[in-house]
Amino acid sequence: MGSLVKNHLAEHQCKSPSQIYHLTVMMCYDKKLEASRDDFYDDLYRTRDVDCVVTSLEVEQMLEQRNLVLSQCESVPLDRLPGVESSFHAVGGGAGGYLENILSFAAKELFQTEIGPIEYKVIRNQDFREVTIIVNGEPKLHFAAAYGFRNIQNIVQKMKRGKCPYDFVEIMACPSACLNGGGQIRPPDPSVAKIWLQNVQQLFDSLDCQKLENVQWVQQLYDAWIGPQDDDRKRLQLLHTQYHSLENKSNALNIKW
Repeated sequence: MGSLVKNHLAEHQCKSPSQIYHLTVMMCYDKKLEASRDDFYDDLYRTRDVDCVVTSLEVEQMLEQRNLVLSQCESVPLDRLPGVESSFHAVGGGAGGYLENILSFAAKELFQTEIGPIEYKVIRNQDFREVTIIVNGEPKLHFAAAYGFRNIQNIVQKMKRGKCPYDFVEIMACPSACLNGGGQIRPPDPSVAKIWLQNVQQLFDSLDCQKLENVQWVQQLYDAWIGPQDDDRKRLQLLHTQYHSLENKSNALNIKW
């Protein structure tokens, strides 16, 4: 999203990326650290892909400081980025859909198999699930989703023993994944936290859900931005990143958001 705003939007508006201020509202405090990584800083224009990150909880706190109630504020239609024609969420739910989309792509590319709705097998709890793709009677792809540190620790221990059977593991630190992120608005009574989470999940599920490859304007946006010839240099620069270990920098948490 940062590249889309700072590169595509800037080009469309005939502006330098440094002339656009990009603020995001996130459910996770770690997104602040992610935005501060050197990987997402443009040395040429001296600007970050995301200039400011605030959490849902911080938005609530800012509203309270101004004695504002969000439901009583006048609503306005949302602006759309150039080329974005509709709002939807990708198949995969509140974790972002990486597992489902990678599984679908891998099955199609490696085994010429189209998969339908994914049926998970719950292993230990709802936050530790796995799915296996069977091709011609043989298991070909074995994916898992592990949310929460207890389940992550289980995966790590399997890897250390050389007994991790999965081809791909989607890992999220928060139980129930991003919809239950640490930056989400907190209920006044902890006893209703599960009910709040269920309501958030229901609201999320009520949104239009589509496979990315079935959304025509997504491909059109990609062609207009990256180019129909699939410019490898531009694609790698704008859409790919490599995560690596970071040194403990004392200033990483000192950024004023």
